[in-house]
Amino acid sequence: MPGISRKIMGCAAAAGALLLTLTGCAGTGPAAADVDLGPGPAVAGKVKKGALDGVTLTFASYGGIYQDGQESAAVKPFATDSGARMLSDGPTDYTKLKAQVDAKNVTWDVVDTDSIWAERQCGKLLMPLDSAVVDTSKLPKDMVGKCSVPAMTYGMVLMYDKSKFGDNPPKSWADFFDTARFPGKRGIPGVPSDAAPGPLEAALIADGVAPDKLFPLDVDRALKKLTSVRSSLVFWDTGARSQQLLESGEVSMAMVWTGRAYSAVKNGAKFAPQWNQFMPIADSLAVPKGAKNPKAAMALINYYLGADQQAKLTELTSYSPINSDAKPKVDAIAKEYLTSTPERQAQALKLDNAWWAENQEQVIPKWSDWLAR
Repeated sequence: MPGISRKIMGCAAAAGALLLTLTGCAGTGPAAADVDLGPGPAVAGKVKKGALDGVTLTFASYGGIYQDGQESAAVKPFATDSGARMLSDGPTDYTKLKAQVDAKNVTWDVVDTDSIWAERQCGKLLMPLDSAVVDTSKLPKDMVGKCSVPAMTYGMVLMYDKSKFGDNPPKSWADFFDTARFPGKRGIPGVPSDAAPGPLEAALIADGVAPDKLFPLDVDRALKKLTSVRSSLVFWDTGARSQQLLESGEVSMAMVWTGRAYSAVKNGAKFAPQWNQFMPIADSLAVPKGAKNPKAAMALINYYLGADQQAKLTELTSYSPINSDAKPKVDAIAKEYLTSTPERQAQALKLDNAWWAENQEQVIPKWSDWLAR
């Protein structure tokens, strides 16, 4: 489903801020203490009419179709309903965000980030969520962090060539590594600077590790298993390349983002998904530490999480909604690639983002060295 991940979107945001409303300047408006969001508990997708008149907020994301969809589905309607003046900036740049926090001059109010990075920076560069303002009751519990909520979700899925394995399809990541029963090339992500959930978990499962015993990951064992099939591996470094592998028939199987899988099949690729043990992934929304108006920023996040907003985001971008009440209107193929339905969630491999947040920086050099051999 998730169509065009930030890793494959090209991050086409302008370097300067795009003014969504033509008045106001960043940092102006009432102080945080003056913001009145109304009585009662927060409800995702709702904001008190005119509650943020005169407040200016900046939303930062990855640009391209994804950020366009975010703005159309949630950011602009939030401006209309709340009275806030909204600015948009991007692409998300962690170095730039750190510089803002360190200088105590934070100009980004809500930021779309990688979920593992958000976990690692909780309490450092990102502030805890305000549960009185952000309603997470309709979100997947294991995707909600202390400092972040999922912005949308997608997944890493096993795709196989129906013309070769249609009568005997692979049933797990163990089959992905079984080149005797399932001959042919395999596509996997191979970005040296981006060790992330996917190849290591799949390799350990193929080597006999029980799915519920994966963490802490035995990285050396996983790399040894990957080495055993290295001659059959084709590495992709962008989503566009992974999609091309399917459409060209260069591989018999591939580990790819669900959005690119959907796009390839829609373009005629003779591939099908194996959903058993697919790996759920999400972007996150967070508020930088030192944001000038955190309560208003939390109100934007809460609005973004609404069922209607999430449904529209899916319709515009093909990413799966994270609100369980969202009912996006999508075509039959896109519907098959939604990763947030109860059926799909039951098939998902449980990942440990906390482990990745703590260990990713140590895994990257090992991954990079292995790719370079």
